[in-house]
Amino acid sequence: MTLIIDGKKLAEQIRAELKTEVKELAARYGRSPGLAVVQVGEDPASTIYVNNKIKACKEAGIESFGHILKKDISEAYLLNLITELNADPLVDGILCQLPLPSQIDEGKVTFAINPEKDVDGFHPVNVGLLSLGKRALVACTPLGILEMLKASGIELEGKNAVVLGRSNIVGKPVAQLLLKENCTVTITHSRTRDLPKICSRADILVVAIGRANFVTPDFVNPGQVIIDVGINRTEEGKVVGDVDFQAVEPIVRAISPVPGGVGPMTIAMLLKNTVTSYNRRMGAQ
Repeated sequence: MTLIIDGKKLAEQIRAELKTEVKELAARYGRSPGLAVVQVGEDPASTIYVNNKIKACKEAGIESFGHILKKDISEAYLLNLITELNADPLVDGILCQLPLPSQIDEGKVTFAINPEKDVDGFHPVNVGLLSLGKRALVACTPLGILEMLKASGIELEGKNAVVLGRSNIVGKPVAQLLLKENCTVTITHSRTRDLPKICSRADILVVAIGRANFVTPDFVNPGQVIIDVGINRTEEGKVVGDVDFQAVEPIVRAISPVPGGVGPMTIAMLLKNTVTSYNRRMGAQ
């Protein structure tokens, strides 16, 4: 019987554990961890994401500092705000919700955030540390994927892992994390030749290509573990992953669903990164 990797249940467990830890830390150090969330403009999707993150902080006992800025602000204004947040002793993590308006260079904003407060794990310093196998703040989605695999009892060492997708946010960092766990890792993408054949040889397949129901039975094998990162909306309004779940689920050993898989883990890892940053700044780690 196929194991359904329940990211929602695991995320709830992690958030409950963090709530207990945050309460103990606040009593010990006199303040709770703090996360600054910056949103530029009022894009409906971004607003939902930001509100969910702020709500999650509140539930975990993490102090949240919301900065909702007008869409037409200058790049200099945003960079100045980040400089202030970098210097704020009550702020342990800084998250700038993407995408940003066209007048603002996302690269400059990412680079401006103090790497020690970069809870998104996007700063080049953290990316570099991860690639070197050193201690780093790791991007939330890849970190959540690793947590899901470990919590499900999936053996990683020596396994053949294929990552379908090469983005800086998911594909590349998850490949680095799997390498660190002693997997043999292949990164593939939409232009890879014989893509189904390569994917079908994997023990572990992480799919983050951004195409609804892209992975079909010819991509998989009966002993395979699949983590589906995709979030796509069909013409009927249904949310589906990058994997054709109905067709693939009966074949494989384990699979994460969409929704209810990786998505909830991303926010849980954001909270975890904030607490990690807090602990390091307090000298506890």
